[in-house]
Formats: sequence, structure tokens, C-alpha cells
Amino acid sequence: MTMPTYVGMPAFPKAARAAVADTRLRGNLAHATGTIRARRAAAVAELDDWAELRAAGKAIKDHTLAHLAHYLELLEERVTAAGGTVHWARDAAEANAIVTRLVRATGETEVVKVKSMATQETGLNEALAEAGITAHETDLAELIVQLGDDRPSHILVPAIHKNRAEIRALFRARMPSAPDDLTDDPAALAEAARRHLRAKFLSAKVAVSGANFAIADTGTVLVVESEGNGRMCLTLPDTLITVMGIEKLLPTARDLEVFLQLLPRSSTAERMNPYTSAWTGVTPGDGPQAFHLVLLDNGRTATHADPVGRQALRCIRCSACLNVCPVYARAGGHAYGSPYPGPIGAILSPQIRGIGSEVDASLPFASSLCGACYEVCPVAIDIPEVLVHLRARAPKRPAERAAMGAAGWALNSAARLAAAQALAGRGRRFARHARVPRAWTDTRDVPVPPAESFRAWWRRTRDGS
Repeated sequence: MTMPTYVGMPAFPKAARAAVADTRLRGNLAHATGTIRARRAAAVAELDDWAELRAAGKAIKDHTLAHLAHYLELLEERVTAAGGTVHWARDAAEANAIVTRLVRATGETEVVKVKSMATQETGLNEALAEAGITAHETDLAELIVQLGDDRPSHILVPAIHKNRAEIRALFRARMPSAPDDLTDDPAALAEAARRHLRAKFLSAKVAVSGANFAIADTGTVLVVESEGNGRMCLTLPDTLITVMGIEKLLPTARDLEVFLQLLPRSSTAERMNPYTSAWTGVTPGDGPQAFHLVLLDNGRTATHADPVGRQALRCIRCSACLNVCPVYARAGGHAYGSPYPGPIGAILSPQIRGIGSEVDASLPFASSLCGACYEVCPVAIDIPEVLVHLRARAPKRPAERAAMGAAGWALNSAARLAAAQALAGRGRRFARHARVPRAWTDTRDVPVPPAESFRAWWRRTRDGS
């Protein structure tokens, strides 16, 4: 297993059944995703060339993936030349060990973090805690999740499952600096978080970040965010450690012209991202004086080897697919048992973790295949295609294997098919009580076979003519 499965999480059907029964959760999700979805649609509609931008993003990503080894080596060369240090991590355990070693070398026992899905993927916070190092999340939503000993449930808005009243109660209970008269007004909640984090920013000597993009030909790494917490993390500490999935690479700085239009409109429905931070190695006397870039594989090479599945590596983590997905809107992110929820998580997690576990085998089926996710994806990932592809690879239950084997045996011979149809016709009165395959018939009526098969009708009406 290359990515820690959330401990104790059941397969998607069971987890979703419990989530759907939570009316408050469904209300929170419906309000938030509906609002984001409408704003995104309006922002995208402003651009006459959105389709061309989308095609360009897809082409750039596909080109990069086709030459990934070359661009990764170029990135390492340029980062090293600029004074940074590059580390290669084969899996989550190796990435966590590298970061833990680097933090220990500084003598510090606390780090500040700017939102990073890669470190959620590896379980870095837990690994640091085991080593006696405390990680402080500085993104507002990530802070809410951390204070509540919770898990993120959305790529862009990790605390989307909580409303303002719940957040106020959490701050009052877990944030010592929260004022006694704290209200659930968003501005008041943000101010409480700002005061809580300011001391952390000013005292931290080590920061851990993710990366939205890295530019191969310059060695530049970029983080885009909306609150300014990233800017504080990336400039104030003495040591900066960035953990980046190897698929986040772009060949040249010119490619950013495309992605810095696609990403903000698809994620936050903004024309331009509020804070875009870029750094290249280290600069004496300015910003962190030690920079480490950890390049994370963790199942991505195996994903890249699959001609159909590799398109998941185009993902720029905008979360647009979550906001239009009818399944996510009802089940929420926790039901996916992964840091990557929603449609993209249903195709990414089983590939980088391996589809052998019950949780991951269930994820490709967590979709109605309506195609809404593909329509909004800014890099044109055909998520339904990959879902169907992964369904074919998922381990089958004995009853499913037996049913599919019997169907294949019958369909491979005209005589056997005719016999099966005749038998089905005679057994039509029992069809309403059929229970195989159970996952299908639990929620659907079994079609009752007609009294006469097409073959019988054809012989009766055509053979004598």
C-alpha cells in the first residue's frame, strides 16, 4: 500500500449510507457546492476562449507526462543550481522519513504548514507527531479540521462539512486565544484564526509546503492560495521543505499563462488568484536560507504506466468535479476514505494506493457516470472513462465472477444462448425474487423476461413466410 488508508474507514457504500442519513451534513454540502458551482459557471462564461484554454492545459500536461523523466531531471538540476536540495521519495514512508530527518536536523520541534494534499496523502502530520514534532496547519479550513481532530472532506474547502455555528463552537473549545464574545460571523471567525496563527508565523523556524506547480527549466516552485497564510509560511522561516507529487511539473514558465487562468476560475471562481508565491532555490538575506524539495512518487509511476488511468495525473486539484457531482453532494468527502474525495479521488486513490483493498475497490463504483465531472474538468480528464476502466480491474466477489463466467459461457454460443433464453422464459415468474448480483437488485427491480423470446417470435412469425 502506497498511501495510508484512513484508519477504520469502511468501503464507500457503507460509509455513504451513514453520510446520506446525516441531514445537517447534506444541507451544508448542498449550500456550499451549489454556491461554488454557480460562481464558477459565471466566471468561466466570461472567457470566449475557455475551450481553447482547456485544450491547451490538457496538451501541456500530456506532453509533460510523456517526457516526465526528462523534465524531472531538469528540475533537479535547476533547483540544485539555485541553492536548493532535491530529495526523491519512492513512497509515503520515505517522504515522511526525509521530512522528519530534515526537521530534526534544525533542532526545532514545531513547523508551520501551508495547505498540502501531498502531505495529507503521506500522513506527514502523524509521522511528525510520532517523532515529537508538532505541525501547525495555517490554512483556515485546514486549521478547523486540525482543531476538530477531523479529516478534510473537500479538496478546496476541507471543512465544507461544517457550518459557521459548528466552527464557532470548535474555536471556543479548542483555541485558547478565542474571545469570549466570539460570534459565528465569518469575519469574526477569520480574525480569531488570524490572531491565533500570527504568533506561530513569527516564531516558526521551519515551514512545510506543498506545490501547485514547478517549472522544470528554471527550478521555480509555486503555491497559489487565497488567504496569505502561504506567503507567511514561504518567506518567514529559515528552512522551507516542499513536498510535491512528481506530476505537478510544467516544462516552462510560459505554461503558467494557461494554468493561472484555468485554476482560479475552476476552483474559487476568481479571475486571478489572490496570492501566487513563486521561489527559485535560495536568495542570500531574503527568505528561507535552506530549501528542500521532496519529489514524491508514491504510486504515480505505476499510474503513469496505465495508458487510460494516467490521465488522472493531469489533475490540478481545482475541485470543480466535486462541486458538480451528485454522489459527492449527498455522501460528502469522508465517505471516500481518502484525502482525495469526489470523482477525482475515485480514480486517483485506487491507482496510487492499489485497488486491492475493499475501500479502494469500491471507489470506482461511487459514481452515476453522468459525465458532469468531465464537462467541468479544466484539463479534460475523462473521469467516467477511467471509472469504467478501473471497475473492470476491481476484484470481483465470488458471486459476481460466477455470474459473469456463466454469462460469458452462454453468450459465446448461439445454441447455449437460445437454451438460456428459453429457460429464462420458463422461469419468468421467479425473476422478481432474484438476488444475483445483490448489489444491483438491492436497489432495482429485476426486468421480467417476456413470455416469448425474440428468437421464438422470429421463428413463429418469419420462418413460415
